[in-house]
Order: sequence, then C-alpha cells, then structure tokens
Amino acid sequence: MIKKHGTANWQGTLKDGIGKVSTQTKALRDHPYGFKARFEDGAGTNPEELVGAAHAACFAMAMSLNLGEKGYTADNIDSKSTVHLEEVDGGFAVTKAHIEVTATIPGISEDEFMEVAKATEKGCPISKLLNAEITMDAKLA
Repeated sequence: MIKKHGTANWQGTLKDGIGKVSTQTKALRDHPYGFKARFEDGAGTNPEELVGAAHAACFAMAMSLNLGEKGYTADNIDSKSTVHLEEVDGGFAVTKAHIEVTATIPGISEDEFMEVAKATEKGCPISKLLNAEITMDAKLA
C-alpha cells in the first residue's frame, strides 16, 4: 500500500484568516491559501484548484498507462480538471469535475484515442475518489 499525505494549517476567521498547505514531497511547502483565493481573486491557492491539479496529473499518468497497454506512447498529454464548487442546500459542495485533454499520440486513430480517454476518465484513481460528476472533453492533436 502506498500512502501519501498533505498537511494544512489555518489561523484566524474564515474570511480574514490565512492557511498554509504543504505536500509530503515538499513540492508545496507552507504555500498560502485562504478565503480570497477560494471565493474571490486573491493570492494563494485553494482546495478546489489543488484537487483539480491532482486530478489532471492523475489523469495524464493513467492515460499514459492505458495507452502503453495498447502499444502507444504519447508524445504529449495536456490535461486540465476544472472543479466546480457550488452552494447547495445552504452549504458548499464540489458538484463536478470536468476534464479537458489534448494529446499527441503517433499512429492512434480517433476511435482508439476516444476509447482510451473514456476508460481513463472512469479508471483514474482520483476520478474514483471524487464523489462528483466527472465529465470530459478530449482532443487528439
């Protein structure tokens, strides 16, 4: 079993406080996050964009695996996961994650690409983690 972790610290009130988020590998170390970065256009990061980044990274890696199992190697896979935070029943909930992927894969047909993309959409470990609607746009470059 592989275990990875992230940590967060929060100080102050919701609107005026500030947090720091770190990853086990120190790729992020005490990176600021807060209300303004989450609900306005403030500096720092927020949980939804961190989940989006994790989802996009996982998707690209999973697509590479799925392509390899079919005998293909991508020259490039660009993925983006947009996480939707909405007010629902008086609170907030992540209601959707939408994946966009554009890939350059020598020798693959559009049909094969879409088959791999759909399998990856459902099989990516972070897709499985999210209890939200997962949608996707896929483009073969």
